[in-house]
Amino acid sequence: MNLRDAYGPGKFGLSFELFPPKTEASETELFQHVADLVTFRPDYITCTYGAGGSTQAKTLDVIERVRNKFGVATASHLTCVGSTVEQLRDYLVEAEKRGVSNIVALRGDPPKGETEFRAVAGGFRYANELVAFIRAEFPQLGIAVAGYPEKHLEAPSLEVDLANLKRKVESGADAVVTQLFYNNADFFAFRDRCLALGIVKPIVPGILPVTNLAQIRRITSLCGAQLPSEFTAALERCGDDAAAQFEVGVEFAVRQVRELLDSGIPGLHFYVLNKSPATSRVLRGVGLKR
Repeated sequence: MNLRDAYGPGKFGLSFELFPPKTEASETELFQHVADLVTFRPDYITCTYGAGGSTQAKTLDVIERVRNKFGVATASHLTCVGSTVEQLRDYLVEAEKRGVSNIVALRGDPPKGETEFRAVAGGFRYANELVAFIRAEFPQLGIAVAGYPEKHLEAPSLEVDLANLKRKVESGADAVVTQLFYNNADFFAFRDRCLALGIVKPIVPGILPVTNLAQIRRITSLCGAQLPSEFTAALERCGDDAAAQFEVGVEFAVRQVRELLDSGIPGLHFYVLNKSPATSRVLRGVGLKR
């Protein structure tokens, strides 16, 4: 399925995001979790790759196996980091050969140890350039781009960040998938600002259920998302009880997703961190069994 067909009147797009496992054992475990997730009949499953394209081959292996084993449409992440236009073209050709039907097009983060993004000679500097390239040379591929309800960390203002998003959409994106967030008010305000700016493509909330306080603090420190103080306090009261933290996180995510569903969102994208229990509990908790 092309992701542009996942959203629209009478449709609700559901997708999950994986990352390439590092060991054979973790890959075996990953596909056990994917087997649980596909019972919810996702429209597509995405897979990231490592910094600077370090796991591109593994990414394609994972999503090819997902497609062949479960019959689910797939999307590969693709960034501008460290790649020339020719290398990006080669990757897209190979991805299509592997059955990939969608691309999550991103500028990408600076390589480890660097503080700002630098395009390589013969490469792209901005995500909208990557989107325009894919749309021109691989028009059959669906394209998702990233949106930031709380602003991209590098953007000087919300207005500049939204202008960047509009350029990506106008370059040929089919949908906007947001960075994770925990205050729905931030998402609703972001959606309203997008509409006011003329961004009319589907805006899909990205959800990461919290299962571990230390872990989510690391993740949010990297992306700039804020945890509500009362939520953080509830997790802190659990101490080192991992099971209790899991329950608090799932309960919060069920409330968050239920409110989003009531607002008429076009779909949901879950950052599952290669696990299924939390996402499965949330989807069952809101009655999203398709």
